[in-house]
Amino acid sequence: MNLFYAPDISGGEYTLPQEESKHLVRVFRMQAGDEVTLTDGKGYFYFCRIDEASPKACRLKIIRKTRGNDKHTWMIHMAVAPTKNISRYEWFLEKATEIGISHITPLICEHSERKQVKTERLERVLVAAMKQSLKSTLPRLEQPVKFSDFINRRMEGEKYIAYIDPEVTVELSKVYTKGRPALILIGPEGDFSPEEVALAMQKGFRPVRLGPSRLRTETAAVVACHTVNLMNL
Repeated sequence: MNLFYAPDISGGEYTLPQEESKHLVRVFRMQAGDEVTLTDGKGYFYFCRIDEASPKACRLKIIRKTRGNDKHTWMIHMAVAPTKNISRYEWFLEKATEIGISHITPLICEHSERKQVKTERLERVLVAAMKQSLKSTLPRLEQPVKFSDFINRRMEGEKYIAYIDPEVTVELSKVYTKGRPALILIGPEGDFSPEEVALAMQKGFRPVRLGPSRLRTETAAVVACHTVNLMNL
């Protein structure tokens, strides 16, 4: 099944935007009468029939709407510092979307080497990963925020901060409660500063580790995301 993204789909008919129309008609060579599946990124699939196969504006008839099975009662919110090499951060977004994630916040920390990110590009990575993995829900991407501002927000659920310290011996897999929302902080290549760790702990974040190995930022984020998903099976 090939999946197309239609965030504003509604009613009984829908016209794909030019980029998606061109992809459907010229790449997949679909014609009038063929069936195609769309997602609104909000938890639903739409099964449609092509009425007019135009590469500029492909017109569809909506046959039925069904709820996807990838939207959960629990959620994972990962606040992850952007990596110096942005392609590594994009890799994290792709894999986390495939595994299952609810929210992502690019976290600007004291030791961050990258202070700015183009969220439009990151959004495209999320959409592509959602379509590739045939999911009905698009993870929510927040705007980049400074650690000091983010940590002062009111946040529900279980809160963890993962960082490298020989005194941190508690594994995330041992303390996370199945079915609960989880917010996990992952720092930059230079890790969180001692001041950031102290502030997070003051705000109720529990220090955890993600195994015995020293992990890259993007690897740590994927491991944390997979851990929570695995425990919710």
